[in-house]
Amino acid sequence: MESRLSINQIADIAGVSVATISRVINNRGGYSRETEEKVNRIIEEYNYRPNANASGLRTNRSHSIGVMVPDVTNEFFAKIIRELDLYFLKHRYVLLICDSNEDSELENMHLQNLLTKNVDGIIYISGKNDVLKPEQIGVPVVYVDRSPKNAEVIVHSDNETGGYLATSELISTGCKRIAFFGDERLRSPVRRRRDGYRRALKEAGMKNLKELELSSLPDYESARQRMRETLSEKGCFFDGVFTTNDMMALGIIHALSEFGYRVPEAVKVVGFDNVSTSEFCSPGITTVTQDTRQIAVRAGEALLKMLHGESIEEKDISIPVALTKRESTSRMQ
Repeated sequence: MESRLSINQIADIAGVSVATISRVINNRGGYSRETEEKVNRIIEEYNYRPNANASGLRTNRSHSIGVMVPDVTNEFFAKIIRELDLYFLKHRYVLLICDSNEDSELENMHLQNLLTKNVDGIIYISGKNDVLKPEQIGVPVVYVDRSPKNAEVIVHSDNETGGYLATSELISTGCKRIAFFGDERLRSPVRRRRDGYRRALKEAGMKNLKELELSSLPDYESARQRMRETLSEKGCFFDGVFTTNDMMALGIIHALSEFGYRVPEAVKVVGFDNVSTSEFCSPGITTVTQDTRQIAVRAGEALLKMLHGESIEEKDISIPVALTKRESTSRMQ
C-alpha cells in the first residue's frame, strides 16, 4: 500500500532537510553513509514512494534507463539485462529494454523512442559498426560488449585473452591443426578473440593458416550447415576448433557427428560464453566464461557517474574471463 506521507513529513521523521531526502532518493550525493542508511530505512518503513511524474517535471529526469540489446533471446545478453535490472533497482531506476534484432533500422527507431521517453541514460549493445556521437544522442551512454565507432565509454570482456585461453587449451590437449570458427560479421569481440587465437598459435610455434579460419552467421544452424559444407568439400583437415560462441560450437559438434567424427576423440572443441547449453549438452563443451555480473555492475557504475556529472577516468573497461573445462577437450586414454 502506498504511503500517504509527504516528503516534508519524511524529512521531519528523519530529522533532515527536504533537500537531503531528495538527494538520497535521486542518488546525488552530498550526504554521509549514515544519513543515507537512516533515510532509506525510514523510506522503507513508511513505504514512501515519491511522485515520479512530479519529480520528473521538476528535475527533467525520468528515473528510467534505456537498455538496447541486439537479441534479447541470447542467453548472454539476457544475463546482462537481469544483472542490470538488479543493479539499477537498488538505485531506484527502471529499465526500458529494446531488442534491435540485429537490425540497424530497428535499432535507430528504438533509440529515438527511448529519447522521446526522456530516459536519463542508455546502456547500449549495438548491432552496428558505428553509432551516433555522444552529443548527437544527448544523454549519457555506456556501450557494452561491442566497441562501435564513436563509442566513448565501453565495458567489455577481455576477449583477446579469452581467445588465447581457448586456443591454448586445444594446444595443451595435443591438437596440431586448430581451426578458428567465427561470426562472419567480425564485430569487435570476434576480432579480439581471433587475435587471441593467433597469439596462442604464434607462441606455440604453429602456423596461422588462412584455410583454418572459417566463418558463418553466429547461430546453431548456420554454423552446423557451414561445417557440413566444409566437411563435404575438404574432409576433416583439423583436430581442434575454437568457436566464438557456444551455440556455434554445438552446431559444429553435431555436424562433425553426422560425418562420423567424434568429439573429443577425433576433434576437440572450445566455445565462448558458457551459456547453459554448453553444460547440459553431450559432450559438455569447454568454453570461455564471461562475468556478466561484473559487466553489468561496471556499466551501471559508469553510467551513474555520468548522470551525477562525475568524470570517468577509465573509459575502456575490460572484465577478466576464465576457461571452464568440460568433456569436449578431454584427453582420451
